[in-house]
Amino acid sequence: MIKNITMRFPLEGRVRVYARRVRKMLSEAGMDIRHPDTSQLIRASGSVGANYIEANEAVSQKDRQLRLRIARKEAREAGYWLDVIVVNNKAEPERIALIKETDELSRILSTILQKIS
Repeated sequence: MIKNITMRFPLEGRVRVYARRVRKMLSEAGMDIRHPDTSQLIRASGSVGANYIEANEAVSQKDRQLRLRIARKEAREAGYWLDVIVVNNKAEPERIALIKETDELSRILSTILQKIS
């Protein structure tokens, strides 16, 4: 479980939860994970966290900035797919909450990039 994982950076836990929430929302909506839109959303939402973790393990400042930019780009892409998919009424409140979370993650990553540039 997430709460049992010790993380060096608090945002690591948040991006993990984000990716899991996306997958759970799609499951509850009965969405086919093989559908191109759904597949793109799954990839982008997971890539946010994967690239953030890579940034924290970067070997140089330039590499760190690149990984953070990719994480931000993937967050924006996930937001796009969240905006265009249509889910059932049961999953709609979570889809809207995930759009908000996506925007917040993108803003946090932008702030980190501004501070380290």
